[in-house]
Amino acid sequence: MSEAVASHTPSRRAIASWCLYDWANSAYNTIITTFVFSVYFARGVVGDPVEGTARWGAAMTAAGVAIALLSPVLGAIADRAGRRKPWMALFTGLTVAFTVALWWVRPDPADAAFALACVVIATVSFELANVFYNASLPGLVPPRLLGRVSGWGWGIGYFGGLTCLVLALVGFVQAPAPLFGLFGLQWADWGEQANVRATALLAAVWYGVFALPYFLWVPDEPSTGQGLLRAARDGVATLVATLREARRYRQVMRFLIASAFYRDGINTITAFGGIFAAGTFGMSFEEILVFAIVLNVVAGAGAIGFAWMDDRAGAKPVILIALAGMSFCSVPLLLATDRLWFWVFALGLGLFFGPAQAAGRSMMARLAPPGMAGEMFGLYSLTGRFVGFFGPLLFGLATQAFASQRVGMATVLAFFVIGFGLMLAVREPAR
Repeated sequence: MSEAVASHTPSRRAIASWCLYDWANSAYNTIITTFVFSVYFARGVVGDPVEGTARWGAAMTAAGVAIALLSPVLGAIADRAGRRKPWMALFTGLTVAFTVALWWVRPDPADAAFALACVVIATVSFELANVFYNASLPGLVPPRLLGRVSGWGWGIGYFGGLTCLVLALVGFVQAPAPLFGLFGLQWADWGEQANVRATALLAAVWYGVFALPYFLWVPDEPSTGQGLLRAARDGVATLVATLREARRYRQVMRFLIASAFYRDGINTITAFGGIFAAGTFGMSFEEILVFAIVLNVVAGAGAIGFAWMDDRAGAKPVILIALAGMSFCSVPLLLATDRLWFWVFALGLGLFFGPAQAAGRSMMARLAPPGMAGEMFGLYSLTGRFVGFFGPLLFGLATQAFASQRVGMATVLAFFVIGFGLMLAVREPAR
């Protein structure tokens, strides 16, 4: 089994390349699942924000179930086989391919099923790639740098999302013609809503190009020499043994459960934030993109700013502060009727997104036993998704039942409160 804890300081190029993968994959979350394509699907493809929200929620639920089933098994197999890059390359490639396919989704209800099928496959592949990406962190840097590098990655990821959104806004959504009219091209030549659909191509190219440095310069775990079938058999056996002996990993299990709740709250907000802004506050595509740009600046600053606190005070205090901040901002945000207050409290909420996510990743890396990072990050994904489908499901059901997106979004607050309470019982390992 490969060693999972680095005992040396890696090269700056390796660290920068690792962080750049966060920059790369941020395009998918920002453009596809949060601010552009999800809104286009609800408004343009389905034509009804409430019905579109419910159908999008059902698709995210299906993706969550698939991720929950696959991630721990594949993580355990990768631990036994050693190398993680081939798995990352496979799932990164699948994400890029099915994101490209979204270009062909027209503003027509007949295309809704095709759109959701592509989004489900791309989302599952995206999350599985992240399992192996996150699991490579403890093998890359020593424990004293886990918080900083994790925070830098999240922060750079938010700024990557910001840059991609600016390009989407200026170069696509608001651009009068493709490539600003060069070569005589016109959006009308490519069909309805081509300027919005083309942002899927932007996200795919962005992800694929900026992911390359990871595969070129981040060192991989050495191969154990096990064949795929044997690694699969041994990996599944190890996973089963770990679950049976959960008491041996009590702090890990406590953290997995606690983090599952607050991560579900964050993921639900990011998945439905654009839809909420459009449906409840009547924000246009352009306004949503401008809001998302500012939100990414704030969230990136929060992730980088709290990274130093993670290494000095520990991940647990960072997580608790972030959850308290998100809970505090959620209540007035749900009650806001004026766009100004929506901006104020939504940005306050976003300030704590990055610290909670980055500190959760670094804490999981510290808690993971040597040689079990892939399995543990697989369980991290499993528990997040086991609880995770409740967030989109409750949001969709509450929105549909009360014909109100505010009621749907109110369900998220409970996940932050539960996560905070459960985190109090988690003991962080000595640094």
